[in-house]
Amino acid sequence: MPEEFRASQETLMKKTDQGSNVLKRAVTDKDDYFKIDPEPHLIGDGTPYSYFPGYKMWWRAIANIARPLFSQTPPEMFEGVEEWEAQKSADPSILLRAMDKYGVDIACLLPESCMDTCGFSGRFCTNGEMGKIVESNPDRFMYQPNMSPIKHRGVKNTIWELEYWAKEKGAKIFKYLCTEDTYINDPDLWPFYERAQELNIVLDIHTGMSWCPPQASKYANPIFLDDVCRDFPELRIIAFHMGYPFCDQLNMVAMGHPNLYVCLSLLVPWAVTAPRKFAKIIGEALRWVGPDKIIWGTDYAGYAVQIRNAVLGFRDFQIPKDLQEGYGYPEITEEDRRKIFGGNLARLLDIDTSKRRT
Repeated sequence: MPEEFRASQETLMKKTDQGSNVLKRAVTDKDDYFKIDPEPHLIGDGTPYSYFPGYKMWWRAIANIARPLFSQTPPEMFEGVEEWEAQKSADPSILLRAMDKYGVDIACLLPESCMDTCGFSGRFCTNGEMGKIVESNPDRFMYQPNMSPIKHRGVKNTIWELEYWAKEKGAKIFKYLCTEDTYINDPDLWPFYERAQELNIVLDIHTGMSWCPPQASKYANPIFLDDVCRDFPELRIIAFHMGYPFCDQLNMVAMGHPNLYVCLSLLVPWAVTAPRKFAKIIGEALRWVGPDKIIWGTDYAGYAVQIRNAVLGFRDFQIPKDLQEGYGYPEITEEDRRKIFGGNLARLLDIDTSKRRT
């Protein structure tokens, strides 16, 4: 972990004694929202690649991300945080422990690729490693093979692996990290999208800016999804990170295409640290896209506190009245929360939510 990131965490932890009890009560209160996380990353061990310039560039960017994600965090946000929650770990048992503590029923495990950080010489975590972890606890974990980079390693090779996981393993949800590969609407990807549509899978795609160079932001503009959805109207796509900062463009595309869903992953903690900003993000999505096509997510990357922040950030959040009246944003209802936390994704993946798994 970079020193800058560790320092920001420790500073926030030291302030918790002065916080209120509001969040502590929220932690102890149990809710009955069935939660499915579509973006918990298996980070693996990237240290063997530490001598690559791209790997060093990637970690410098990770350290910078701590500023927009953690600045202005109220002290009470870290009340009750245990030491293990603020420590980075690749151990899946830590992920499961956090899921139990904060009521996340199912995690669609996503192996981190980041092949561009090491000259495409390897992955942080392979799909095979992900598969073993899922099979150790199939009631709580689901396969989410990472298909990236599709064009770089060959579309035919990628289609073969897609078919293997879908047919042989029964995988229902897959990920494409376009920022380490090519444009979302690159015509060379059309055979892959066509096969994905035929297999009736759900495809998660990174949209918006790349938060971590050397991955290229230019590949991930959510407007490119218009081309894909137009040619593959039955391919169910989830756009990660709300296309940030191009949320408005994504909402407009998703409004027109019933098969395009938007995902709040990474941005949910702003419900606490930047509530009016988050209110605009989710308010616009509710107004243009509707509550049936919005999906919650954590963007977990080894820190249990990320799961905590995503759960607590959305569970009690409400759009301020002045923004509802001034911008036409609807109030977030209990039914909306049920859909966004897990109901919408459960419908896509044929998951029974009648019984909690935590």
